Amino acid sequence: MLNFHKEHKNLVLAALLIFVALSILVAIVPAYQMQATIPIPSQEPLTSQEEKGLHVYVSENCVACHTQQVRGIEMDNMWGDRPSLPSDYYYSKQRLDVWRQSPSVLGSERTGPDLTTIGARQPSEDWHLMHLYNPRLVVSESIMPSYSWLFKEVDSSAVTEKDVELSIPEEFFNKPGKKIIASQEALDLVAYLKSLKQTELQDGSIPEFIPALKEIQTGNMNNKTGLNGSRIYNTNCVACHQANGKGIPGAFPPLAGSGFVNDENPEMLIKIILQGYDARSEFGVMPPFADQLSNAEVAAVATHERSSWGNDAPAVTEEDVKQIRDYINNELNQ
Repeated sequence: MLNFHKEHKNLVLAALLIFVALSILVAIVPAYQMQATIPIPSQEPLTSQEEKGLHVYVSENCVACHTQQVRGIEMDNMWGDRPSLPSDYYYSKQRLDVWRQSPSVLGSERTGPDLTTIGARQPSEDWHLMHLYNPRLVVSESIMPSYSWLFKEVDSSAVTEKDVELSIPEEFFNKPGKKIIASQEALDLVAYLKSLKQTELQDGSIPEFIPALKEIQTGNMNNKTGLNGSRIYNTNCVACHQANGKGIPGAFPPLAGSGFVNDENPEMLIKIILQGYDARSEFGVMPPFADQLSNAEVAAVATHERSSWGNDAPAVTEEDVKQIRDYINNELNQ
């Protein structure tokens, strides 16, 4: 029997064996298993710009406050359509150089929102750039630090067609003759963030969330669809148009009192939601939501917008949205 009190060599040897065993169990075996992971068949690899953006994401330590992991519990279904799988991270786990492996992007806390599907929830490049320059521009209560060093202040005459200029309200930037443009690092980071979407599983074996007590849905319910238009708005629209519907002056237009929103005929509003909007140079580009929202969800959020903040227009039905979507699809196929 070993006597560790007197046989110090045996004590050191036993400690060494335990250390090696634990290293194999905790580090080497999981690393080997990760190498055996294969990507989801329809999963797209990161582009060169998105890879550079991943490096910026890592270097700026975004993982300290943001997770990229949809857990298998009901409360996480707001961050993704399904729980995350190891294959979701196949292309984001890569070597940064000869000596360094990219750190895990899973994160461990949600000081900020989970980013697993931020590319689908917020596909607007303008929004992401403004959020990075000064988060309070788009989310007034945000505690995220400003990443102003990813942007450059230049003379208006020095701005070229290749530069991406930010539309910042005067209350946040009021220097006549000066403009703020995004650096290449900022553009790369935004490209990476916009790439974050859950790949659809083709075999139909979608993991289910573990059931839990669900939040009682209250608020503006669309009687035709039973969906909560307020919640859909808060998930997809509030970042740009704000909770009060007033938008951000000089960046994103208001919905309160908008002629498009209050029009008796909701056709233009539905088209804007489905196709996006880029007809007003003084505002940022609105991305399309045709791929993100179903007909019922578009009807619910449109009805919410047409009956909130003093707006008073008739409700939008799922059939209204279907007719407009079919018309758009037919136009594209001709």
